[in-house]
Amino acid sequence: MKCINYTLITMILSGCSLNDDSKYWIKHSVENKNKQILLERILKKTSDIRTLTIEEYEIYIDDYVKKGKYPNINK
Repeated sequence: MKCINYTLITMILSGCSLNDDSKYWIKHSVENKNKQILLERILKKTSDIRTLTIEEYEIYIDDYVKKGKYPNINK
């Protein structure tokens, strides 16, 4: 029992984060960084939407919808 208590106290005091969005989870962090870089490139091209590829346009629209203040009708 003392060993379990010691382990729990150590985890709490060391600030372990089990959050998936944490910057310490390498897989998600790298994916998010790559998406952000790609999105920045796409936003530079948005002065003329006709030059975007289909994949770039989908990413652009997804980002636009996330930033929009529209209600979610899928509920």
